[in-house]
Amino acid sequence: MEKKVRVLIVDDSAIVRQTLTEILSSDPAIEVIGSAPDPLIAAERIAKEIPDVITLDVEMPRMDGITFLQKIMDQRPIPVVICSSLTIDGSETAIKALEYGAVELITKPKLGTKQFLEESRIHICDVVKAASRVNLKRKSVWQTTIQPKLSADAILAKSKSNAMAETTEKIIVVGASTGGTEALKTFLEALPLDTPGIAIVQHMPEHFTKAFAKRLDGLCKISVKEAQDGDSLIRGRAIIAPGNYHMLLKRSGAKYYVEIK
Repeated sequence: MEKKVRVLIVDDSAIVRQTLTEILSSDPAIEVIGSAPDPLIAAERIAKEIPDVITLDVEMPRMDGITFLQKIMDQRPIPVVICSSLTIDGSETAIKALEYGAVELITKPKLGTKQFLEESRIHICDVVKAASRVNLKRKSVWQTTIQPKLSADAILAKSKSNAMAETTEKIIVVGASTGGTEALKTFLEALPLDTPGIAIVQHMPEHFTKAFAKRLDGLCKISVKEAQDGDSLIRGRAIIAPGNYHMLLKRSGAKYYVEIK
């Protein structure tokens, strides 16, 4: 039999803890090993048994969920699914949670939380099982050295046109998986104004990439924006593919541009 995904639920609401326990336990591939009303009790539980996934609220007594998330990722990274009413699309809390390494966000409504969770049963179980497969590393050991990838998921045929077969224009393309937001921030903040155009695809939920790009734009020397269909890659600017969309790189003459699909 396949090993069950062991989950620890951290939420100050007894109703939410009970509802999530019932929902997750209904999936034969998931085992709830415990629940905690605040991060300090959760830490005691983790010291005894390390879960595969943690579901974590943000507003809690004694320590907020974002601070606890930081401590987890700095000390002993565990996939974390934030389950909070504060993580609405593009909110500061949502962006911080993703920057600090949260795997996924589930936004609870301020009213009717129990009913919402029950109606989202399949989605919640799928998110937790997907989170368990994410391989996290401590931020302190993050390296800039990238091993060459010798295969590709898809190979596009080269254009048959002989016009401008070569170009002196250089570009940078970046792909970042779950938890890559902090690495992207470190990378982009270090770049000078004359950096070649950059196209970025970051694993992030729909609607969050615009706020993430705006946040980076205020921190970096180069400009950063969410990509729009037809955007050109120009020096001193990075464009980030919108969440839930693919970004295709194309060239017209000597210039590169993107298609959003």
